Amino acid sequence: MMRVVHDAEALAEALAAPGGRRAVVMTMGALHDGHLALVRHARTLAAQVVVTVFVNPLQFGTGEDLDRYPRDLPGDLAALAPLLTDGDVVYAPSASQMYPDGPPRVRVVAGPAGDVLEGAVRPGHFDGMLTVVLKLLHRTAPQVAVFGAKDAQQVALVRAMVHDLDVPVAVVEAPTVREPDGLARSSRNAYLSPTDRQRATGLWRALVAGRAAAADGARPPQVVAAAQDVLAAAVDVVDYVALVDQAFAPVPDDARGPARLVLAGRLGSTRLIDNAELVLV
Repeated sequence: MMRVVHDAEALAEALAAPGGRRAVVMTMGALHDGHLALVRHARTLAAQVVVTVFVNPLQFGTGEDLDRYPRDLPGDLAALAPLLTDGDVVYAPSASQMYPDGPPRVRVVAGPAGDVLEGAVRPGHFDGMLTVVLKLLHRTAPQVAVFGAKDAQQVALVRAMVHDLDVPVAVVEAPTVREPDGLARSSRNAYLSPTDRQRATGLWRALVAGRAAAADGARPPQVVAAAQDVLAAAVDVVDYVALVDQAFAPVPDDARGPARLVLAGRLGSTRLIDNAELVLV
């Protein structure tokens, strides 16, 4: 049976016994099928799986949804129980456990790639995310860390951090899990009204439109425009639509080959993000 711990000392004790290759899946709880797919993927990569459940205050800006972010640890543990076995660990610390001296004086800075797209809309978000990811990597000491492709900018920045700071972990990106109508699974989907839930499929339809344009030979500005038109018709506010490379730099207008179409929009007070890989021909 999985072991549930809440402090660093108990975590160290739970991880002390030799367990072979270890994978970590970092979450903020309110687990859905997308999170559980990450856990299943981690299970295929390692003998021991550690799932962290922590709503990190550092990555929420002024006016964001920290206080109303869904929290359901008993439900999360019930969802994880069929997937985790003896030797696996759920680490669910409090904010005072993660930051015993209050907000950390020293933090990871995401750099230029953290100031664009999601970083431009949510200043400081990626600095807070990388800071807690680095702390959790130190505490869980995994060989593999599994993240979801829906948060592609996050994955790119975590990869840059572990490379630049010589953190001995392999970062694995697992595919986005979607509803039958294409909407990416997200804890924030719970905020959507029934009407907004239907409108939210516009994010996926915008990605499909962009992919179709790319397949027809459209250049990057036309690909972005095709996705923008669909998204603008579906959401209240378009935060961004962009084509980027692996490092999340904008692709040039004459680019060919693999790229990633990323977008974000608002329905009422709820922000949703999504992305898809495509090929510019």
